[in-house]
This record gives sequence, structure tokens and C-alpha cells, in this order.
Amino acid sequence: MSLHMLISAVGSGSIVGFTLGLVGGGGSILATPLLLYVVGVTNPHVAIGTSALSVSVNAYVNFAAHARKGHVWWRCAVVFAVTGTVGALVGSSLGQLVDGRHLLFLFGLLMIAVGLLMLRSTTPASSTPRPVDLRMCLITGITAMLAGAASGFFGIGGGFLIVPALIVATGMPTINAIGSSLLAVGTFGLATALNYASSGLIDWMLAAEFMAGGIIGGLFGTWLATKLAARTNVLSRIFGLLVLVVAAYVILRNLPGVSV
Repeated sequence: MSLHMLISAVGSGSIVGFTLGLVGGGGSILATPLLLYVVGVTNPHVAIGTSALSVSVNAYVNFAAHARKGHVWWRCAVVFAVTGTVGALVGSSLGQLVDGRHLLFLFGLLMIAVGLLMLRSTTPASSTPRPVDLRMCLITGITAMLAGAASGFFGIGGGFLIVPALIVATGMPTINAIGSSLLAVGTFGLATALNYASSGLIDWMLAAEFMAGGIIGGLFGTWLATKLAARTNVLSRIFGLLVLVVAAYVILRNLPGVSV
């Protein structure tokens, strides 16, 4: 591997890890485009499998950092992670059956949706913690399954869905939703990575380099999230613009019938 690819892999990983630690989601959606168009991976499925593994490890590291700071509501985090893993396994199996360029085109459309949601900054304000009842369990379970399926299909973490869902379902503060979401992000990514690994679709050396950068970026992102806990909406809007720009590039590169 060339020095340029090494620097690209570590640098790209640090961007993903930083964003995961800072806002609890969104950063992982950049992992596959970064691997394809910055690092230089040529097989879309290898990029998805490798990014899933990298995002999983980075999310777990960031989760541990948030847990040490007392930001995790353990029962909610575990329930969401376990339920959503089923969706991740199904989604990742389906994703491997789709042509690489078609999958990336759909991925670009998803990025547009994510970018627009982040620009709106509609993350619900935290409220009084709600009792565990049937309604809470249903909302949490359904959202976990959908987020897990999207995570597996596209090789993303799904934190942009998990954070607001946890707040709506439980009334937890935003910083706790960010910390708690990372257990699910890591678990979804691990389920997807194992599924892709069974088909030989992971570049292990590249994943290690990407993860190394992610760990460094994630530690700084977690520290900054604690300092700026009340301003995550502003940060999400800025990041949403970046996601939209990358989405446009991904879609243009993978338009049906267009060779780039």
C-alpha cells in the first residue's frame, strides 16, 4: 500500500470517527464514499463491508468514552441494539445481491434524505423521561428494525435515525441519546461486517488503518460533544451541507446508463 493511500485511509477514518463522537450519527454515511473516491477502493461491496467493520469498531470506542462520562442509558441502548441487529442482518444480505453501481445510486439518494433531515435540525428537545410502556417499546422496536435494515443494506451506522428515535421514545436528553445510540451503531455495523466477511468482501488491512484514524477522531469528537452539548443542532446543519455535497457526487458517478 502506498503512503498516499495510508494517509488517505487514516485521514478519512478520522473524519468518520470525529463525527460519530460529536453528533452520534451521520459520520458513518461518509465512510463508503471516502473509501471509494478518496482512498481508491474499486469494488463497492468491499467498500461497504470494510466501512461497516471500521464504523463498528469506531462506534464501540466512542460508546466506551461516552459511557465513562455517564452519557449512556443502558437498558434503552441494549434493547435498541439487540432488536435492530435482526434488521441489519437482513439488510446486509439483501445489499450483497444488488449491483454495485445501483447500490451506490440508492445510497446517494439516502444521503440526500439524511442531509436534508440534518439541515432541518428537527432533533426533538429532551423532555421528562417516560415510563416503559407498550407504546415506548413499539416505537423503539420498529425504529430499531428499520434503522438496522438501512444500516445493513448500505453499510452505515444509522445513528442519524437512532438519536431522534431514542429521544422521542424515552425522553432522554440529547447527549444521552448520542451516547446510547453508539451501542446500536456498533452492533449494526458488526452484524453487517460479519455478513460481508463471510463472502470475502472486507479489506482487513485497510479497515485497520481506517479504524486507527477513526479512534483518534472519535476521542476528539466525544470531548467536543461534551463541551457543545447544547449546540448539536448547529453542528448537524453544517454536517448536513457536507452530506448533500457528497451525495450529489455519488449520484452523478453512478447514474444509471452513465459511464464516469
